[in-house]
Amino acid sequence: MSLLPNLAAIRKNYAMESLTEDTVATEPVSQFKLWMEEAIAAEVNEPTAMVISTVNNAGRPSARVVLLKDVNPDGFVFFTNYNSRKGRELQQNPVASLTFFWPELERQVRIEGTIERVAPQVSDNYFHSRPVGSQIGAWASPQSQPINSRNDLEKADAEFTNKFSGLQVIPRPEHWGGFILRPDVVEFWQGRPNRLHDRIVYELHNNSWQLIRLAP
Repeated sequence: MSLLPNLAAIRKNYAMESLTEDTVATEPVSQFKLWMEEAIAAEVNEPTAMVISTVNNAGRPSARVVLLKDVNPDGFVFFTNYNSRKGRELQQNPVASLTFFWPELERQVRIEGTIERVAPQVSDNYFHSRPVGSQIGAWASPQSQPINSRNDLEKADAEFTNKFSGLQVIPRPEHWGGFILRPDVVEFWQGRPNRLHDRIVYELHNNSWQLIRLAP
């Protein structure tokens, strides 16, 4: 017996926009930039939120939501604790996928590619742009590791706050920094009526992007 018997009745017929091969950019980063700008202009909730999926050495996948912090011609940049579960898995298996969902625009973007650390200076620059409390939090939290209680976390936060109280610049922890995902597959999904959605995929072959339409 289903615990939530009404789930099957929930549905929405998408009909806001269309997506065609003639209207998209010639490469995916430019198309993504356009859609991100439209998501921000539309004031969608958390437009930079993305699901990042990783896999461990046993082939077991895991996913969580993080925030996109930069897009450039090379790829998509985010920051994390390198010793966290995702950090460890990304270093064990340097591939990942990203998923953006903007329901207000009836749009989804899926991105697959290879992962590498950004340059230390890039991590330094972003780290020092964060609020001081967030900088201290990067020191205080052993991300993804078991802790005894919330009190332990707050105690560590207080200890690092006191430790760095006399410094004008808080050093970035070596275990914290950025990754860049270099895409080789990017799919743009636009909701359409009757579940006949538009799906346009860019695939990288021999350093050239090829455009493919997928059935919904």
